[in-house]
Amino acid sequence: MAIHPTAIIEAGAQLGVDVDLGAYSFVGREVVLGDRARLHHHASVEGRTTLGAGCEVFPYACIGGKTQDLKYKGGAPGIRIGNDNVFREYVTVHAATFDGDFTVIGSGNTVLAYSHIAHDCVIGNHCVMSNGTMLAGHVIVEDHVIIGGYGGVHQFCRLGAYAMLSATAKLVQDLPPFFIADGTPAVVRAYNKVGLERNGHTAEQLDRVKQIFRILYRDGLNRSQALEKLSAHADAATAEFQRVIAFAKKSERGIAPGA
Repeated sequence: MAIHPTAIIEAGAQLGVDVDLGAYSFVGREVVLGDRARLHHHASVEGRTTLGAGCEVFPYACIGGKTQDLKYKGGAPGIRIGNDNVFREYVTVHAATFDGDFTVIGSGNTVLAYSHIAHDCVIGNHCVMSNGTMLAGHVIVEDHVIIGGYGGVHQFCRLGAYAMLSATAKLVQDLPPFFIADGTPAVVRAYNKVGLERNGHTAEQLDRVKQIFRILYRDGLNRSQALEKLSAHADAATAEFQRVIAFAKKSERGIAPGA
């Protein structure tokens, strides 16, 4: 281990092998640090937090702080974080609100400077949150989502896999998989062609996503009609159609409108 003599490790903290703790970093008594975790100088991990293997926390980031939710009444909520995540400078990730609940972050995510992940959020894998991203409580972000700088997401909203929220956009309804939303409030403007290509989607898959986009946002149908048309489509059994149909059926805040 490479532990600076000024690092503070409270009694009870569990450290994996080959952790690297910089000057004035802090590890709380209930924290579990995975193998090869690295805390830069002045980085803090506290509360009932599990930080997975290979995670890196940059200066002045605080992982595991108490929820800001005024409904908090005590107990032992916490945070569970997977492997190989990067939390840049001044990022904050807060614990869940109620006893036994967790804010959850998957693996391979990059959270850039000054971003905030609030209580009870659930983040998937391989997401990128650009500088100043703000996620309110109970937000769900599926895999491979990109959020531009200073993008904001309302409580209980969901962002589907491979979606993108543009810089400075404010999302107040659910953003379906594969699509790009922009504006305040955010509206869906296109499908995420470049993002899908970068993640290895084939021309056939892209064509199916394009068809889904047209049905939802260009055919002049209301949501019920659009879902019926998607379900009756010749490609309805494919992964792309099923992902969007299932996402829409679970929506409680409604689907973001089109431009």
